Amino acid sequence: MILIVDDKSENLFSLRKVLELNNFEVDTALSGEEALKKVLRKTYALIILDVQMPSMDGFEVAEAISGYKKAQATPIIFLSAVSTHKKFITKGYTSGAIDYITKPVDPDILMLKVKTFYRLYEQTNDLKEAQVALQKEVEVRKEAEKALNKKAKELTSILESIPQIAFTANADGTIEYVNEHWYEYAPDKNRFPETYKNNIDLSKQWIETVQFGQTLEMEVQIKKMQSQEYRYHLLRAIPVITDENIAKWVGTFTDINHQKMMNEILEKKVEERTQELQKLNTELEVSNNDLQQFASVASHDLKEPLRKIQVYSNIIKEKSLLENNNLDNYLDKVITSSARMSRLINDLLNYSRLSHAHFFEVADLNKILQEILFDLELLIAEKKATINVHQLPQAEVIPGLIRQLFQNLISNALKFSKKDVAPVIKVTSEIVESEEVADLVKGAEKYCVMEIQDNGIGFDEKYSNKIFTLFQRLNSRDKYEGTGIGLAVAKKIMDKHHGCITASSKENVGSTFKIILPLKQSKVTE
Repeated sequence: MILIVDDKSENLFSLRKVLELNNFEVDTALSGEEALKKVLRKTYALIILDVQMPSMDGFEVAEAISGYKKAQATPIIFLSAVSTHKKFITKGYTSGAIDYITKPVDPDILMLKVKTFYRLYEQTNDLKEAQVALQKEVEVRKEAEKALNKKAKELTSILESIPQIAFTANADGTIEYVNEHWYEYAPDKNRFPETYKNNIDLSKQWIETVQFGQTLEMEVQIKKMQSQEYRYHLLRAIPVITDENIAKWVGTFTDINHQKMMNEILEKKVEERTQELQKLNTELEVSNNDLQQFASVASHDLKEPLRKIQVYSNIIKEKSLLENNNLDNYLDKVITSSARMSRLINDLLNYSRLSHAHFFEVADLNKILQEILFDLELLIAEKKATINVHQLPQAEVIPGLIRQLFQNLISNALKFSKKDVAPVIKVTSEIVESEEVADLVKGAEKYCVMEIQDNGIGFDEKYSNKIFTLFQRLNSRDKYEGTGIGLAVAKKIMDKHHGCITASSKENVGSTFKIILPLKQSKVTE
C-alpha cells in the first residue's frame, strides 16, 4: 500500500487516480500529523510526501518517520512546487527521502519511480524474511548439532561400558569409533580382527553388508592379540535409519565362546547318548524277537501236556467203571482247569503277537464283521441272539487285528448276556470330522465312530476304564468264562490303529462299546 500526504485534496485526488489506474492500493492523509498516526497503525511500501504543509512540513514528517523503527525502511518521495532550490533538495535527502520531485509532476516519470521503489521495497522485505528464516534455520541446526553431539557422547559412554567389542561407522561404512575392547583383537580401528585360518574376510563381508544396507548377524572365530587364542563371537551390525536413509551403523562382537564350547560338549554327549540308545534299541529288538519266539514255543510246549491232561481225563471219566461221584467231580475240575489254562495261553499268545509289525490296507468292515458272525453262528443260534448291523464303511486297517477286535466284542456281548433273555446286539456307525472327536483322538481328517450295544448284564460305570486292563475281571469265573485279556487286546488293537475304544454301561441294562477308528492312516505302525 502507498501513502500520499498532501494538504490539498485536489492533489491527493489526482495522484490517487494515477496510482490506482496502475493497480496500486492507495491511502491518503491531509496533514503531517494524520500521516504519522497512520504510519504507526499500518505498514506502507512507499510514502509520497508534499514538502509545503501547514503546522508540520514534509521535512519534519520525514524525520519523525525515520525515528519509527517500524517505518525506517519505508522509502519516501518528496513532491514540491515551491521548494525547488538546491538546499531544499539536499535537506529532503538528509531528512530520509530517497527521491525529490518538483512539480508539475510528469505522471509517466512518477510511475516509473513509484514502480521501481515499490519493487525495491518488496525485494528488501523478501530479503529480510529470508534472513530471518535463515537465522532460524541456523539456530535449529545448532540445536540439532548440540543434541547430536550429546547423543554421540551418550552412545560413546554406553559402548565403552558394555563388555562387547563395539564400533560405529558412517553411512558409507567407514569406521568412526571403536571401544577399548576392539584393541584386544585388532591393532587399530581401520582393521577388522583376524578370523580363524582366515576362513572369513570380515572386511569384504562388511563392504557387502554396507552395499546392501541389511542387518549383519554371523558367528565368527577371531584371534585375541596377546594370547593368540581364537574365540567364538557373534557379530551383529545394524543400520541406524534417519528420514528413510541410513545415517550410521552400530556393530558389536559378543563373546559366545563359553556357550559354543558348552553346545559342542552337549552335542557330543547327545551323539554318544544317541549311539547308546540305538545300540540298546538293537539289543531290545533282538530281545523282543527272542521273547516272541520263546512265547510261541512256550505256548506250544505248554498246550501239548494240557491237551494230554484233557484227553486222558476224559478217557478216565468215560471208561471208569467205578460209580464214584467224587471222582467225577475231581475229573470235571481237572478238565475245566485245563480248558481255562488252554484259553489263557491262547489269549496271552494273541496279546504278545500285537507287538509284531503290521501293515495297513483298505478293507471293507462289513465283510470282516460278517465273517465273524459266520464263525459265531452256532453260539448265536444257541443264545437265540438277534444281531442288527448297520452299513459299515471301508477303512485303512490291519484286517487281522480288526477281525480279532470284532470277535472279542461280539463274543463278550454273547457271553455276558442275561439268563433267560435273548441277547440283542446292535452295531452302528457314522463318519465324523476330526473336530468332533478331537478330545479323544487326533491325526486324521475323518473318523468312523462305531458302537456295539447289547442288552446284557452290564457293569458299574466306575469300572469303565478298569475293564481294559490285562487280567481284569468284573464277574465271577464260575458264572462266566474268560481270562480277562479280551478287552485289553481290543484296546491295544485300537492303539495300533491310532484310534480309541471306550465303554459305558448300566448294571442289568446293557453295555455300549464305542470305537473311534481313522478312515485313513498317515503312516505304517509297527
